[in-house]
Amino acid sequence: MFNLPRLFVPSSDLLTSKLFDEKTFYNAFIYDVENCNKEVIIESPFITCSRMELFKPVFKKLLNKGVEIYLISRDPIEHDENIRHQATNEMLECKEMGINIILLRGNHHRKIAILDKKILWEGSLNILSQTYSQEIMRRIESKELVKQMYNFLGLKNVI
Repeated sequence: MFNLPRLFVPSSDLLTSKLFDEKTFYNAFIYDVENCNKEVIIESPFITCSRMELFKPVFKKLLNKGVEIYLISRDPIEHDENIRHQATNEMLECKEMGINIILLRGNHHRKIAILDKKILWEGSLNILSQTYSQEIMRRIESKELVKQMYNFLGLKNVI
């Protein structure tokens, strides 16, 4: 047995989480996103036209409310031709809408969302492209874990 450093001692707000699969995720996630007031950060390595059709109306409403939206994704140059074309077109459209696009290189594969710096979604589901695969996502309501993820990913350097 080993002692955990003080850094790993859980605070009281670390305990609120729930699991979702590919069938239950989107309704819960869209509900959370629609209720954001300040900031939406979605990190998804792939972006497809079909999945973005679900998100564009939601994003437009958020932008009209003054919510900042950041989409972090793999640089399309790293995709095969079909996905590259879809991702590029969707990113350009999002940028025209006023959405901040951040591209990462180096086989980026994280699937995370941070909503209003109080809700963290993490798991295996590509939020902006998932179609047929079986996946898992965990919703965590915790300012402390959001802060931990935000710092771990170095988001203060890009947002």
